[in-house]
Amino acid sequence: MRFPRKSILCIGLIMIWAIISSAQESPVKIMKWTVDNASREAMVYLPATAKSKDSPVIFVFHGHGGTMGNMFRSRGFEKLWPEAIVVYPQGLNTPGQLTDPAGRLPGWQKAPGDMGDRDLHFFDAMLKTLKQDYRVDNKRIYATGHSNGGGFTYLLWATRGDTFAAFAPSAAVAPKVASQLKPKPAMHIMGEQDDLVKTAWQRAMCNKILQVNGCNDKGEPYDQYATLYPSAKQSPVVLYVHPGGHVYPTEANKVVIKFFKSVVKP
Repeated sequence: MRFPRKSILCIGLIMIWAIISSAQESPVKIMKWTVDNASREAMVYLPATAKSKDSPVIFVFHGHGGTMGNMFRSRGFEKLWPEAIVVYPQGLNTPGQLTDPAGRLPGWQKAPGDMGDRDLHFFDAMLKTLKQDYRVDNKRIYATGHSNGGGFTYLLWATRGDTFAAFAPSAAVAPKVASQLKPKPAMHIMGEQDDLVKTAWQRAMCNKILQVNGCNDKGEPYDQYATLYPSAKQSPVVLYVHPGGHVYPTEANKVVIKFFKSVVKP
């Protein structure tokens, strides 16, 4: 059987394009580290300009039992801020504070010194690599996380706060480090029906960060479910209170990015 010359040309062009496409670096890659003798990894979105232009960095931490892949699919921050490097780290098996006491599911350390500070060391290693290999904008580094990942976000605020421009924990509290927090722009996301990390606990945590940040008593509308509290210390707080339970509403994604984009470290 003989193919027309035009068909052969088209097939050849398709094959060449496939070869070129496969040779191009994917904007999302799995990066690996060895930290404290443990293998660690993260899904990392890298904009095309990551090596040529100062890039914001967002670290996104899953909840207990979650995965980096689920966070990547559910957050999609790279679609909302394509110029930013977005890091979705994978936790290791961790005893849960409210569930999974045997530690069969992945999560994050809960306090300074917990589990040998393995996850703080992991964060340090990730940021070091990004700064070595890409152009990181040191004034625009952010962290967000849900539940246990939100607690780890608070832990980063307490122990690595000077590194960050802002934080956005969700469905989380951090009583062990609340006294160590220093003024820093923050957004807390919580459900009015959260029966795991109790709503009352989270309201107390929100009152603490409002106090730490020197925020006004009265807030102003910011977005759906979201109220902005201006700060005399240049550390505004957004409280995002949705009607759900211990879940993260996808509608919050755009509000998180809106808030992060508005904050640059002095």
